[in-house]
Amino acid sequence: MKEFVLLFRQPSYDYSEVSKEEMAELSKKWKEWWQGIEEQGKLASRGPLLEMNGKVLKPGGVVTDGPFVEIKEKLGSFIIVKAENLEEATTLAHGCPALDQGGSVEIRPVGKPWSGTKG
Repeated sequence: MKEFVLLFRQPSYDYSEVSKEEMAELSKKWKEWWQGIEEQGKLASRGPLLEMNGKVLKPGGVVTDGPFVEIKEKLGSFIIVKAENLEEATTLAHGCPALDQGGSVEIRPVGKPWSGTKG
């Protein structure tokens, strides 16, 4: 089994304009979706990105506010799933609530952690 990270990109909009009821319904959809993956034994890890701000380091030591202030989507959270291949990982991404909000899911293979040693 290989691991794949699913990165959730959502439109950049003001959450303060979303009602408590709408936010509760959206949270419920997310929970049901990732729990479905977990029940299949395919969830390796999950987590939010704690803040929407950060920094971007560019060549030459240039640091800008970020991440990626020039794009219209926010990278909000991620999960790591276990799948046989990219196609299966992509199938697991179907039903993601980010898609209902006009967002997208980026699916990428994850390699083994670096050990810092050769071999």
